[in-house]
Amino acid sequence: MVEPRQATAPHKVERTAGASNRLVPLALRVLNFGPLLILLVLIVIVGAITPSFLTPHNINNILAQTAVIATVAIGQHLVILTRGIDLSVGSNLALATVVGAFVFRTYDSAFAVALAMLLAGALVGAVNGLAYVYGRLPHPFIITLATLSICRGLALELATGHTTMRGMPDAIGALGAPSAIGLPNSFFVVAGVALLALVMTKGMVWGRWIYAVGGNPQAAVEMGIPVKAVLASTYIISGLCAGVGAVLLAGRTGAGSPLYGDLLELDTIAAVIIGGASFLGGRGHLGHALIGAVMIGVIRNALNLNNVDIYFQMIAIGLIIVLAVEADVLRNRLEARTRVIQAEHGQ
Repeated sequence: MVEPRQATAPHKVERTAGASNRLVPLALRVLNFGPLLILLVLIVIVGAITPSFLTPHNINNILAQTAVIATVAIGQHLVILTRGIDLSVGSNLALATVVGAFVFRTYDSAFAVALAMLLAGALVGAVNGLAYVYGRLPHPFIITLATLSICRGLALELATGHTTMRGMPDAIGALGAPSAIGLPNSFFVVAGVALLALVMTKGMVWGRWIYAVGGNPQAAVEMGIPVKAVLASTYIISGLCAGVGAVLLAGRTGAGSPLYGDLLELDTIAAVIIGGASFLGGRGHLGHALIGAVMIGVIRNALNLNNVDIYFQMIAIGLIIVLAVEADVLRNRLEARTRVIQAEHGQ
């Protein structure tokens, strides 16, 4: 009776190990689709609890409110892919709206106002990127934290009476209005920016360079990739995305204000990390970052509809960031386990 058990024990171990090995890739695939699955479950739950949530008017409201976060998150996504971070996006956006309001007082031209906001955002991004790369700073946290403070101070100083400056051209104001098919016009701006970013990251050599620099900076240098130029370009694009966000927000509110963009940097970082990107760089999908931005918009809208205090909204976003980071840690472990399994099968 003892010998049969001894003979079958190894087979039981093998079957258990085989089942475990099959579950690891499955769990990894579930994690990869996690952001979308969580968003769908969240929509179903909130829709069941709050009848007004799934109404066309409220859905348009969510899309309009999410447009700014989504646009700026696109630039933040590129920065995080390179193991960086841009803390200045909120203050950059506020400064850009104030610059646009100033230009509007001189030129009643939508083109001039929009161009001023885009250039203001890109200029701050260039300062971040060039100072980080060529100033040999140990981490972009330092320069972007500095420009966060500088941009907010400049915006407050430039704004008349240190407060909101009313007035924007009609063409910019139209961005906050619904389109002919019912969706907000800002939705199509976000879609256009996302499509352009997708083409740049997936269809151009520059996009592959970003992933290479974030994945292994030293190997990227040895491969001859212009690492400094790639790093600087991501911060310029991040600043430009903040400028686009400024145009959208100014269009929705019809004003520029030094108070805009408060904690926007945290929202965009949360959107990117919730979407599955890693602070370790080299991994992340643009579509998932947009899903993360929509998730934040859905959560805030749901809490507002249920009259939950704004401070609890901040707590909710913070908890989601923690869960997203833990999911990233779990994903790294599963990927390492998957590579071991593949190596064993290869042998």
